[in-house]
Amino acid sequence: MNIVVIGAQWGDEGKGKIVDFLAGDAQAIVRYAGGANAGHTIVIGDKKYALHLVPSGILYKDKTVFLGAGMVIDPEALFTELAMLEERGIEWKGRVFISDRAHIVLPRYRELDKKHDLERKKPIGTTGRGIGITYALKCQRDSIRLADLTWEDKLAELEDEDLQFLKPYAERLLSMKTDITSEMWKLRGKNVLLEGAQGALLDLDLGSYPYVSSGISCSSGAAVGAGMGPRSIDRVLGVFKAYSTRVGNGPMPTEFDEANQSELYHFIRETGHEYGVTTGRPRRCGYLDLVALRYACRSNSIDELVLTHLDVYDTFGEIEACIAYKIDGKTTEDFPASIDELDRAEPVLKKFPGWKTSLRSCRSYEELPANAQAYIEFIEVYSGTGVGIVSVGEDRAQTFIRVNPWNSESAD
Repeated sequence: MNIVVIGAQWGDEGKGKIVDFLAGDAQAIVRYAGGANAGHTIVIGDKKYALHLVPSGILYKDKTVFLGAGMVIDPEALFTELAMLEERGIEWKGRVFISDRAHIVLPRYRELDKKHDLERKKPIGTTGRGIGITYALKCQRDSIRLADLTWEDKLAELEDEDLQFLKPYAERLLSMKTDITSEMWKLRGKNVLLEGAQGALLDLDLGSYPYVSSGISCSSGAAVGAGMGPRSIDRVLGVFKAYSTRVGNGPMPTEFDEANQSELYHFIRETGHEYGVTTGRPRRCGYLDLVALRYACRSNSIDELVLTHLDVYDTFGEIEACIAYKIDGKTTEDFPASIDELDRAEPVLKKFPGWKTSLRSCRSYEELPANAQAYIEFIEVYSGTGVGIVSVGEDRAQTFIRVNPWNSESAD
């Protein structure tokens, strides 16, 4: 079975933890898009791992992981990450493979990325990792792929500084090269987990353009990134938080008003540890946006949702979620493509009673207080999608399954 895990918001939803949680039942894990601009934090007991390029499943000793065809890979960042894993006792050699069709990020792309964003009249808020430049060059057919590192004519097109940068990495990268289509064909009938980057609302086509990532964040990108056809995808899981966050610029209709809701804003940010894994930037925080979540479910064929950070609301007597937008006096439950409309959108909020108790020790849906269950059930009805997995803390153990995606049988 091939299962795709995507973010159902603007990224940072906890995908890494969920991939790590589900990877125990998978034979292989594929990261299908994005680059070192992504960040996943995995907590196992008292150990914390920050991953950017390597799929989360690497922490299991018997798993094979693949960096897919849709990725853009910074060799320096990759080998720094692999060295960190090795220093912490994770043996990765012979278990990490890179699609020969993946593109390479060169150092000068980072400076171009920052420069280009600063020159925009309205900066997007790039991480400055060279991701956008690499994807742009890919579209212009001027980028370099892993497969091209032995192609003399292509190498001759590069700048001297590019060649000098690649020199210590080329053989190491080529030793990890693989034909991902062939590998996925060999794994047919096995359990394969396909891991997305960023979130559905940052997808280049389906997201809040132009304030999006340059890669494919939607579920359909998994097939391309893994070198397989779309009919090979069996299930799609969408990870979302009990509230909303966003990094960088762009519309966010449910964002808390920091001037008038400073205490709420900072409580959610600090309690939820809402700082970028890659950049350290504080994340913008707001009410759960059910309009955007339902759009993500519909546009990505999400089979089950995965709810994270529910425990952040443990001390609240009352919580709120957005059930519609009011734009120029008109109410809509549809997520508009127009950035101008999203900027003017005012959230229509629905109140829910809180539970005023810690959820962090809950290990089943039945153990959740009635008000927490009611909040989840409203989300399910509104989005038209069931919540199959719930996370109530950062540790791997603080996660429980209602519907097992590997066999679709209820675990309640």
